[in-house]
Amino acid sequence: MSLKLMYVTNRQDVALIAQNAGVDRIFIDMEYIGKDLRQGGMDTLQQKFTCDDIRNVKKVLTTTECIARCNPMHDETRDYCSSEEEIEGVVESGADIIMLPYFKTAQEVERFMRAVNSRTRTMLLVETPDAVENLDDILSVGGIDEIHIGINDLSLGYKKHFMFELLADGTVDKLCDVFRSRNMIYGFGGITSPGQGLLPAERVIAEHYRLGSTIAILSRGFCKVENTKSIEAVREIFDNGIRAIRDCEKECTNGTFDFASNRAEAIKCINEIVKIIKEKKGVK
Repeated sequence: MSLKLMYVTNRQDVALIAQNAGVDRIFIDMEYIGKDLRQGGMDTLQQKFTCDDIRNVKKVLTTTECIARCNPMHDETRDYCSSEEEIEGVVESGADIIMLPYFKTAQEVERFMRAVNSRTRTMLLVETPDAVENLDDILSVGGIDEIHIGINDLSLGYKKHFMFELLADGTVDKLCDVFRSRNMIYGFGGITSPGQGLLPAERVIAEHYRLGSTIAILSRGFCKVENTKSIEAVREIFDNGIRAIRDCEKECTNGTFDFASNRAEAIKCINEIVKIIKEKKGVK
């Protein structure tokens, strides 16, 4: 089974290009509460999309699903509505899947599930050390359709220097083992095109297959639309990039792929990257 690939955009033209290239889900990222404080200064996806963006991309999608990430569970304030009102809007706008980010307790997940009330599919984004600590209770909550490991925020929570350290140190393995034991649909992190990325994407793709992961986000580095000279250039990036990812996946399923060797090389690369980052920061 091929990885379900997700790409963040609210543009109809880019969503159509992504769909035609074989992207499985268009990702509407509505999360902003507290995100800039956690990820300030990092080259990460920080959008402030709305329910109008869900409706906008749904108009052009025919085979590709729409997933919306809401804000963490919260009460109404002077600056924003409650989670219940936000989730109501997401459901009414037609999202196929709604993702809950940055939760810590089973109680937050229960509140999320009550608000969704089985009206659309749900995905949890495990990205806090507290969520990992409370995982058994969280996974006992009914109605969870899929789960994703947010290795960027989770690595920040564990005070790591590079998000893929969680892949090298066995954290992702342990979480995937738990999800697999419960017959859950799960994924982790993001990927770019093979041959690109600090940790080459082909290494990460093979780790997805080793771990039984079936979902991945196309990272910001896959296609920075705002830096691309034309829509035709965007189309070329998607066509070539998705084709390369699918070719890489075929290699992982040919029956002869050496996953142990790939993991060893991935760990070696991650450790080298961490060493360089620490040296730049003056950390011993």
